[in-house]
Amino acid sequence: MAWLALSWNIFDQSQVVTRCAMLLLAAFSLLGYFRLSRTVANTTVAAGSTALTAIYPVFFTQSSLAHVDLAAAGLIFWGLESYVRRRWGIAVLWFSLAVLAKETAILAPLALFLWELVRTKFIDREGTAFIARGKSQSPSSAAAQALKALLDIKSPTRRWKRRSSTTGDDFAAFRFSSLVLLVPALPLAAWYAYHYARTGVVFGNAEFFRYNVQATLHPLRIFLALLVRTWQTFGYLNLYLLTLACLLAMRYLPLEHNGKPRLRIDIPTQGSFLAIVITYIVVLAVIGGAVLARYMLPVVPLVILVCVSTIWRRLKLWPAMVAFVAMAFVVALFVNPPYSFSPEDNLTYRDYIRLHQRAANFLEMHYPNARVLTAWPASDELSRPYLGYVQKPMQVVRIDDFSVEQVLSGADARSRFDVALVFSTKYEPHSIFDRWQLWRKWKAQYFDYHVDLAPEAIASVLGGSLVYVEYKRGEWVGIVELQKIEEAGLRTSAVSGHL
Repeated sequence: MAWLALSWNIFDQSQVVTRCAMLLLAAFSLLGYFRLSRTVANTTVAAGSTALTAIYPVFFTQSSLAHVDLAAAGLIFWGLESYVRRRWGIAVLWFSLAVLAKETAILAPLALFLWELVRTKFIDREGTAFIARGKSQSPSSAAAQALKALLDIKSPTRRWKRRSSTTGDDFAAFRFSSLVLLVPALPLAAWYAYHYARTGVVFGNAEFFRYNVQATLHPLRIFLALLVRTWQTFGYLNLYLLTLACLLAMRYLPLEHNGKPRLRIDIPTQGSFLAIVITYIVVLAVIGGAVLARYMLPVVPLVILVCVSTIWRRLKLWPAMVAFVAMAFVVALFVNPPYSFSPEDNLTYRDYIRLHQRAANFLEMHYPNARVLTAWPASDELSRPYLGYVQKPMQVVRIDDFSVEQVLSGADARSRFDVALVFSTKYEPHSIFDRWQLWRKWKAQYFDYHVDLAPEAIASVLGGSLVYVEYKRGEWVGIVELQKIEEAGLRTSAVSGHL
């Protein structure tokens, strides 16, 4: 990320600089989100939505981690704010920067282009044809007219310009302005061309393409990923409480202010948000090997915005409802859910880091020159001192995880290492679905699911002794000291001599 590289060059490549740089980026993203929310709704809704987004566990934790997803989401918010104001040039600039931050950000302008195309071709043109003919309405034309009227509702915060004429030239000009939304694809294409010229491949390397595209195209895998992405968008980490509150609010009539109903977010704006949400859910269910919640950061805040606006518009006790959801988000930061999730999505990642820091300190103190068997990310923690776990790099022998198969492969290569740093690679509570053998089979086949052996079992398989172990809230870490074959032989001979 260019922003982090600039920060490191100006100051220092340290944890403090990295955290401060990401916090500034998070603040910049929230500012863009607040401006977007105020533009499409009002200051009250904007303040509530921004507060909920800031404390939503996935956004909160990503504001302190060096990932590109937060940067892409923030730039998309700024782009959307310019888009709803019809500032095409500025919107394209923000979207182009988002695409350069992360390639999948192209989904936002692409979704908006498709929405503009659908809205213009299948709604406005139907209404135009009816007006030009001046004939009696057919049922389909009447429906098109009603929907067109719905889309043309005026409000003080409206940024969609109502066209005064319905000529073909008007439609052509509108279509041309919409094509500008495809411009962010140009810097993305330029990047891929540069990457191909330098490496000979377009999308990463062969393994990257296999993992993120080729291995994800099975119909059942796509369907399961669709369910996961939908859950991450509307229900993950207590977000379902806000969704349910919004559905409850829809049962009530809008509250009145000065004899008029409170204004909602314009239907065209909601349609554009929905287009982005659907595009992200569908595309990221088809591609992407890891189904991580942070990939949905550009769309979850849009859901929060629409829900808060609906609750504010229809419920008298909307402040209490928003406060309740805020407390639920805070709880989700500290309390792990009863289903599988990534430790980076709430403050469990802090426990994970502390466990690994203490284990790395133990290794440095007792085995400073040892060769260490471990898995990622501990392999990087031990070999890259700038990450803050060790003072100097250690020799690492890497395996994929601590499943039975991988530990057995490590046991076959025990001559290559002296100790093993083992840890939980996944947070896997026992849920109702895990009792279903078919579900476990699908997770293993399509989502790299595996079961880590317990540290005591790993020590037994490797033929060593567990000299260090620590547990915390479903996470654990251990160090296994290998019993060398020569030592084992001497001990066996000594025991035989006493018999």
